[in-house]
Amino acid sequence: AWVGSLAMGMIFFCSPIVSIFTDRLGCRTTAASGAAIAFIGLLSSSFTKSLEVRYFTYGILFGCGSSFAFQPSLVILGHYFKRRLGLANGIVAGGSCLISVPLPFFLKVVGKAIGLAHTFQVLSALMLIQIFLSLTYRPILPPSCDSQNDGQDKLGSRSMRQQCWSQTRKYFNLRVFRRKTYRIWAFGIATAVLGYLVPYMNLVKYVEKRFQETKKDWILLVCLGAMSGLGRLVSGRIGDCIPGLKKIYLQVASFMLLGTLCMMIPQCQGFEGVIVICLFLGLCDGFFTTIMAPIAFELVGPMQASQAIGYLMGLMAVPMTAGTPIAGYLNDYFENYDAAFYFAGVPPIIGGLVLSVVPLVHQRMLKKQR
Repeated sequence: AWVGSLAMGMIFFCSPIVSIFTDRLGCRTTAASGAAIAFIGLLSSSFTKSLEVRYFTYGILFGCGSSFAFQPSLVILGHYFKRRLGLANGIVAGGSCLISVPLPFFLKVVGKAIGLAHTFQVLSALMLIQIFLSLTYRPILPPSCDSQNDGQDKLGSRSMRQQCWSQTRKYFNLRVFRRKTYRIWAFGIATAVLGYLVPYMNLVKYVEKRFQETKKDWILLVCLGAMSGLGRLVSGRIGDCIPGLKKIYLQVASFMLLGTLCMMIPQCQGFEGVIVICLFLGLCDGFFTTIMAPIAFELVGPMQASQAIGYLMGLMAVPMTAGTPIAGYLNDYFENYDAAFYFAGVPPIIGGLVLSVVPLVHQRMLKKQR
């Protein structure tokens, strides 16, 4: 569980650093460099024989590179779209599902034919293609750093301590945390994702153990991927029709439903019931993923959106990484997956309740300003 969970955690943990590189070097250079690191991680994983080494090659190298490649793809959309940002984000995010739907079939066939090591090499070829695709990014908006402060930084007239503090403030821009609505939103999402990966990491094993007669557990991954793609397209279009921060209510609904569905999994008496739950889980995933960037642009504006997304994903790293090992411990202790799915359902519901407060706080702040 730690290999895949560590890779997912690194994608989010590196995000604050990625936002700095995105602001300073641009989306194109950051994304291309990240894709190159991820390519090296996947390729080197094909030569490893030890699980401990794979913690580094796949968990850290591939996860870190994916973070550098992923976040600029969210930020760059804000350079081209404003009124239709949600739809554009939905189309881009839904495009990944075109790969994730047939991927289980592909990996199963290729894995049996050529083995795990060569499968890693095939996947690394996909990351190699992404290096060249990242070079098509053309940022339009100016950098978010304060150029006036840069020009006024006269190092000769300042002490070493003042110089260090000035450089730290320039690169680690924490202005987004001055907004109360952003702080509540970030805390709510960080709480909600504690059990977010548990159903995705454990559903197949749960079905193999609970419904031993079925040999079609791969259907679950297809359902999750297909419905996630549909959810991303639909939520992007719906998000454009919802004004302002009321878009957050889409995330509230998706988290509340996701938590309820997780706790319903142990109640399923047949494999068909698990399939239905997977369809709705994928839909919730699509709604949550797509609407995240448009909400960040609404909260802090396009100039600070990169920092807002980066810090948010950094806050998500620890709970998202810890959720799967905690569920694994519960499975070992109780010798079934029921407690793990019940555990996974509670944080999304709590996080959804916290997120529902954000529009109300925003309206109250507007009334005070008036």
